[in-house]
Parts: sequence; C-alpha cells; structure tokens
Amino acid sequence: METNWNENRAVLRGTVAGLPVLSHENHGIMYETFPITVQRLSGVEDRVNVVATHALLEEWALRVGMPLEVTGEVRSFNNKSGRGSRLVITLYAKTFACSDGEQENQLTLAGVLCKAPIFRRTPLGREICDLMLAVNRKYGRADYLPCIAWGSMAQMCGGLEVGDGVHIQGRLQSRGYTKVENGVSSGRTAYEISIMKLYLEGEDPAAGSGA
Repeated sequence: METNWNENRAVLRGTVAGLPVLSHENHGIMYETFPITVQRLSGVEDRVNVVATHALLEEWALRVGMPLEVTGEVRSFNNKSGRGSRLVITLYAKTFACSDGEQENQLTLAGVLCKAPIFRRTPLGREICDLMLAVNRKYGRADYLPCIAWGSMAQMCGGLEVGDGVHIQGRLQSRGYTKVENGVSSGRTAYEISIMKLYLEGEDPAAGSGA
C-alpha cells in the first residue's frame, strides 16, 4: 500500500457546545464556526472549534447538546489581530452526520517536519517532545500543526530532523493555560495533536510498523 505523504483526515464524534456564528468570508463563500466537545477515555473533554460553510450548516438545525459526527481536515492560520493565540487551529468540516455512538477523536496526518523537535522533561521527569508538522493542501498552501509526543515516542521524535517525512495517527486536543502580559493574567486555550502512532517516510502504516 502506497502512503500519501500529504494527508489530512479527521473524524470527531462529540456534542455540539454552541450555536454557529459568522467566522469569515472568502471568495464570496460565507463560513461559520461553532464548538464541539469530545470526551477522552480519562473523562477530560476536548473543546474544538469547527468551521463550516453556511451552505452546509443550512442543511442542519444544530442545537446545543446535539450529538454530531464531523469529518474534515485540521486547518491552521496566523492570527494577526494581536489578541489570543498567534497560531489558530480549527477543524474544517466537509461532512456532518448524526451519531449516537461512542465519542471519537481520530486524526491521520502526513507531512514534513518544518522545525527542529523540542525534547524536554516535566518537573516529575516525564519525557515530552514538541513537533511542528507542515501538511500541504491540494492548492499550494500548507497547514502548520503543532504535535506532541510522550514517553518512549517522545525519545524517538527527539531524534528527528527538519525535512523528515512522518505519518501520524492521533487526536486533536485542547489545553487551557494562563498567560501573563504586563502583569495581567488571562486564560488561553492551546490546540495540539497528541501523537498515538508515528511512522517515518518509507514505512507502511498498513503493515503495523512504527512507534
């Protein structure tokens, strides 16, 4: 099986946490955004912002608390407003489906490392590695997606280099933190891909190799 080394697929099955509001307009197409929450096995909830066309949302009467499955792609853009995170991560919806099944958060990404990995340890000694993955879109742009690995996988990721091709399976998670600017504290939310499996270019994910 040949691996696609520019791949971006996401499936989130969760609960609508807010009604859609206007996001932006591009080439005459209106886009709206709304949050969806997905529960992890640990009970922690990830809250992800979904972006969809107005035309797609017109087909659905979304309501808060409604179970929903969203398939699409993870997208990023630079926030130049000076407010909030500089890199904004969203889920661009291609399809919706009704779903009363178990909640799910699955991503498949393939791209190229565009920054050197950052390997570190927590105060309790747990190993972490941060990666920045560039995933090309079909029409020339790229999404820059922050990824995080833990434990033995973090050790392996720490040995990767800029330009290495990787294939990742994981989940899109949210993490709250406090930012202090000019002595003023404010709550922020960071989004990152938690790596569950990682394959190097040349390995076949279908064969079950990789970390």
